Amino acid sequence: MTQGLVVVKIGTSSLTDDQGFIAPGHIERLCEQVAGLRNDDYQVAIVTSGAISAGRAVIAPQEDDIVTLQAVSAVGQTRLMQVYESSLQSHGYVGGQILLAPGDFFEREQYLHARQTLRRLLDLGVVPIINENDATAADAIRFGDNDRISALVANTLEADLLVILTDTPGVLTADPRIDASASLIEEINAVDRELDAIVSGPGVRGSGGMASKLAAARMAAWSGIRTVIAAADRPNVLSDAAAGVPGVGTQVLARDSSLSAKRLWIAFAVQSEGRLIVDQGAKQALTEQGTSLLPIGVVEVVGEFVEGAAVDVAGPDGKIFAKGLISKRSDQASESAGRRSDSIDGQRDELIHRDDLVLLP
Repeated sequence: MTQGLVVVKIGTSSLTDDQGFIAPGHIERLCEQVAGLRNDDYQVAIVTSGAISAGRAVIAPQEDDIVTLQAVSAVGQTRLMQVYESSLQSHGYVGGQILLAPGDFFEREQYLHARQTLRRLLDLGVVPIINENDATAADAIRFGDNDRISALVANTLEADLLVILTDTPGVLTADPRIDASASLIEEINAVDRELDAIVSGPGVRGSGGMASKLAAARMAAWSGIRTVIAAADRPNVLSDAAAGVPGVGTQVLARDSSLSAKRLWIAFAVQSEGRLIVDQGAKQALTEQGTSLLPIGVVEVVGEFVEGAAVDVAGPDGKIFAKGLISKRSDQASESAGRRSDSIDGQRDELIHRDDLVLLP
């Protein structure tokens, strides 16, 4: 019987040297600690960045557009995996590569296949090594950072702990580059707007920053999973995080409730492109009865969006209480707003199906 399941995410800044190239010693340090957890009967999955940095060490294109970066990542991904495989093998373990895209979490058939594969790898004693499928992902539907992927993986695997390794000791009270008195926040009960304001802004290397890590921790919390954000170079960081050692980093506590991976994606990982204002009756139906949102309850449509886009849902007071994937374009939604469903020819009845709707905290 295992001690539990730990998902470990490590970012580009913690895997590279000062020139931005992959540092094999950093991956070896991580794999040594992963092996330590495995020796203590934990199952472990790694979510890693670094494919583009690994590729740049081999080819150095002048262009920096998305298609070129995807090509670079294709070159780098194989080399990144070689380093992981060599490091894990030296400790007696086998790694297995998994490349994921957003559809693997919110399209049910793909989600079930991804979950089954990940679980089977763990059952076989393999350490899954997960990255976003940068080489073929469309820019409009890619995650853009691996922090959110790590939270979705933790949700999918029903992990006990998510550890997000970075180049700082954890979440600090201020930006240490600006305020030398910034100190570590050891425990967070709930990620709120004040914290978001403190940590906004990207990191020096990689696509995420502390705001992205807090967003992932929020997602994990809503999955009922504890998160620790800590320094990748801290000695025994993984074993201490698993043991709950105080001060190992910033611990974000889990909530009692739990959302599915698809609802986590909708709520926290996809940008809202518009807003629907609904009347009080529609708000009550959504919050108390768990219904779909019908056109008759919509008072106003704000913004321009396409079918399948994420939109916020606000009550008569203007406060957002839900978010969902809409089944119509903005012009179609505006045309149908306030009308009975049976008066709309040839269109789906609901604007947002209940399976695509999330009530927000």
